[in-house]
Amino acid sequence: MAKAFKYGLKGITGYLEPAERELLRSLFDDVISMLEPAEAASQDPLAALVGLDSEAREPSDRAVRRLLPNVSRDDDEASLEFRRYTERSLRESKIGALKAAALGLDKDELVLTAADARHWSTALNDVRLVLAERLDIRDDADAEHVHRMQDWSQAEDVESYLALVYNFTTWLQESLVQAMLASLEA
Repeated sequence: MAKAFKYGLKGITGYLEPAERELLRSLFDDVISMLEPAEAASQDPLAALVGLDSEAREPSDRAVRRLLPNVSRDDDEASLEFRRYTERSLRESKIGALKAAALGLDKDELVLTAADARHWSTALNDVRLVLAERLDIRDDADAEHVHRMQDWSQAEDVESYLALVYNFTTWLQESLVQAMLASLEA
């Protein structure tokens, strides 16, 4: 059974069972595959250097839109322009955090540096955003409904299984953030 992250003499530590590590690895890989663009971005060296993607479009998948939201709800043109200048580097940053967190899954006990903790926090947040979208969490009532699912033996369908995974990643991220705050206070 997983142990919450905590801050101590070794830094931020946590423990995950092998099945929990494999679950997280799979989730990280799934989000990475969602973030990887379907088409390669412009190979123009200057565009690559500054992160420009003249071909950027609003994602059709709601979960990817949640990861890469529009900058403005009321101005599609401004959102598209902003997306062209920022989306490439945002995708790369998110993929980097997910891959960095996945590297830490090779050990039973997790010992995180401050940079590792930031990568883990980002990765867990992105996983939770995707799960929240798949579970159609829109308000506190939806979230409360999902949080009521706590017993793995009652998972009878995809939605209940996703709710349990969402609750697990929420708990893990919450413990990580608490450990990060404790490290700042120390």
